[in-house]
Order: sequence, then structure tokens, then C-alpha cells
Amino acid sequence: MTRMSMTNTPKTATIDDAESIGRILARAFGDDPMMRWFFPSDASREEGLGRYFTTLFTRQYVRHGVCEHTDAAAAFWVPPGAQEKAVPDAGTVEGLSEILGDRAPLFRQAAEEAAGAGPQEPHWYLAVVGADPAAQGQGHGAALLRSGLAKADAAGLPVYLESSKPANLPVYEHFGFTVLGEVQLPGGGPTLWPMRRAPRRPIGA
Repeated sequence: MTRMSMTNTPKTATIDDAESIGRILARAFGDDPMMRWFFPSDASREEGLGRYFTTLFTRQYVRHGVCEHTDAAAAFWVPPGAQEKAVPDAGTVEGLSEILGDRAPLFRQAAEEAAGAGPQEPHWYLAVVGADPAAQGQGHGAALLRSGLAKADAAGLPVYLESSKPANLPVYEHFGFTVLGEVQLPGGGPTLWPMRRAPRRPIGA
């Protein structure tokens, strides 16, 4: 049986990609400390994560953000001027609360804590990036990072993110991010590491 070739070329995501993106991100975040905190059951985590990311994508990021994907990864970016619109609205929070069940209050507290630590300067925000572990090492996540960072650099703006997985910190540092500190989520939750990347002059500029 011939293995199917998977391209890591970034493409703009549309609403029609919601189901596949939900599946990809569910697998990508299966071992993420914050997602395991939100979805503690091993038996139902992947299904819950799929619904969680599909809801965020269809209700918020595909409408107000810049969403890209490859055959095995996806990224949601929020450009300056769209931050307020990309924050989950009441309807989205209600939908996510239904998915999260009794973990919903922890999600709301975590969202408030992360928002309170957000930067005030104009910036691009990397809300989500993840690659299917089955495609690890094929450059899918890196391709999406480079694509979004190039847009921020072209605008001369910094990029912010919050990482909830310690193993990812060196990866982001390789792309120029610096850890700004630590945010301990309430209710015994995991640690978030806010990170910033200063703008770089585009090649040839």
C-alpha cells in the first residue's frame, strides 16, 4: 500500500475545512497540559477536543482571524484590530460550556486570566497552532508559523502567544520568541508561558 503524500504548504482555511481542522487539532492537543485539564477523561478527550476546536474555528477565528492549514496542521492568528472580535462571544462561550460540562467554570477563569495578561501594544496574536503527531517532523507546524510570522513582519508588528506545554518553549524560541513570565491558572490549573517575538525586517526590504 502506497503511503499518501501530505503537503505542508499553508493554505487559507475556510468554513468547509472545519471538520478536518477539528480532527487535526484534537490529535495535536491530546497531550497538552491545559487541554488535559479541561478534558480529564482519556476516553472522551479526543471527541471533546474535536468539538471544542471546531466550535472556536467556526464561530470566531474563521470569521475574524487569519486561519491557515496544511494537510496535517492548523493555525489560528488574530491580526491587530480584530482582537476584541476574536474573543469568544456569549454564544461561543455557551457552546463551549456545553462541551466542557463541569469543567466550564475552569475554562472561563482561565480565559479571563490569560486575557488579563495580554499585551496592550498593537500586535499579531497566535491563538492556536498544532500538528497531528502522526506527521511529526514533516514541517507542517513550522510552515504555518513561518507564514504567519511573515505577515506580522511585513506589518512591522510583534507577535504574542501563550504556551501551555513546556516542551514547546524551545520550539518557539527557535522562531524568535522570548518568554515574558509565567501565569498560573486558577483552580490548580497548569502554567501558561506568555511569549513575545519582536518584528523582523523582511528579507529584501
